[in-house]
Amino acid sequence: MSVEQELEQTILDFTAIQANLHYKHAQDALRELLVRLDLTPQEQAGLEPEIRGLIQMLDKLERSVIHIAAFGMVGRGKSSLLNALVGRAVFATGPTHGVTRSIQRVDWQVERENLAGSPRADEDAPATSPSAPPTIVRVTLPGTGNAQIQLIDTPGIDEVAGEQREQLAKRLARQADLILFVITGDMTRVEHQALSELRQASKPILLVFNKVDQYPDTDRDLIYATIRDQRVRELLSPDEIVMAAAAPLVPQLVQRDGQTRVQLQPGAPQVEALKLKILEILDREGKALIALNTMLYADEVNEQVVQRKLEIREQAANQIIWNAVMMKALAIALNPVTVVDIFSGAIIDVSMILTLSRLYGIAMTEAGAVNLLQKIALSMGSIGASELLANLGLSGLKGVLGASAPVTGGATLAPYVSVAVTQAGVAGVSSYGIGQITKTYLAQGATWGPDGPKAVVSEILAALDETSILSRIKGELQARLQGREVAK
Repeated sequence: MSVEQELEQTILDFTAIQANLHYKHAQDALRELLVRLDLTPQEQAGLEPEIRGLIQMLDKLERSVIHIAAFGMVGRGKSSLLNALVGRAVFATGPTHGVTRSIQRVDWQVERENLAGSPRADEDAPATSPSAPPTIVRVTLPGTGNAQIQLIDTPGIDEVAGEQREQLAKRLARQADLILFVITGDMTRVEHQALSELRQASKPILLVFNKVDQYPDTDRDLIYATIRDQRVRELLSPDEIVMAAAAPLVPQLVQRDGQTRVQLQPGAPQVEALKLKILEILDREGKALIALNTMLYADEVNEQVVQRKLEIREQAANQIIWNAVMMKALAIALNPVTVVDIFSGAIIDVSMILTLSRLYGIAMTEAGAVNLLQKIALSMGSIGASELLANLGLSGLKGVLGASAPVTGGATLAPYVSVAVTQAGVAGVSSYGIGQITKTYLAQGATWGPDGPKAVVSEILAALDETSILSRIKGELQARLQGREVAK
């Protein structure tokens, strides 16, 4: 073996090892992700297709299955093309518009044989290895082989009322390892847009110019050049464009009624160039494709899971905050003693902070919650001062009105309720602000971010609709106070 061959062999061996390492890493990462999901039924709702997709991807890794999906508009011959690749009519075809109403799959396995017809001994060695004997590649339906390939047929992307199927096809594109985009002539605007969207999936794409048998050579070559140089120049390289004739019609002489006529008859599929291109990609990048695609899909699903958890957590946090707001408002409204007002309000705020910290999985002690409350209160400025003044000023007035109620025959009860509701509303708005600031702080991993606490507090307070919050507090509080009166 020459130095050049040894160097090439070393590179090939290193590439194979690296591909196997990536493949193993993808398996481990996907298993770990599935274990770490730990979703409640509420969090899982709406994510069932994505979670099933993760399980299918892991099964795909375990079985070393490569997915090849065919996309295109209605009538482009996707099903016929896949049948030609398989060598059997396993995908539904016909003249009816949109024959493929659902996604169809078929297993298609690859076997390598040496020229003598016996299986290659070193099946795990790269096919391009200089030491490997000359081989041929045989494409067959299920049987023994060293790679499992699953061809997937999809509905036409332009079908009438086919938006749901189109979304299904796009979702499948995220799971596919190789995409065959089938056209039958110069590209339409719909096809170009669809190809652009599929390109964003970061998957290998082969643009298959099918039904080339229907064009004279000059026209066919002109259309091919237009597609290559104008339509997809920014999307695909020339090596990613292949011409094919999945179900060609060839003229044949036919004897009928004593006359010889020329009729078009089905001919042998012309898909050898496509087969070779597919097998070249799979031989060069097979395991790497599966590993990369798995990680891309897993990362996408993980983002959706995280977003779903954040949405559920946000809802739960807002409910915790509002419960604390109303608890504090009610406690202050019913209590006439100023010192007790301030003390009970602080206890409720600290309890709210501790409850939120548990929701966001942040360990926090009571002392830590008190320190956080102090830092937030100092940064709140006017809202915090308003609560303090309301407690100091209105508590005294509330106490006088409450004490004089027996003397006045209850005439001071109405003013008492009005003062109590006002005081409680101010305290409630303050508690609401504290809760929202705490939620933001915890959601960011118990950090204030680069701009510090004052910036966070100012941004949240500026977004608060105090009038709306105060109106809601007063409405709920008056209803609760009236309910207590009725109960007495």
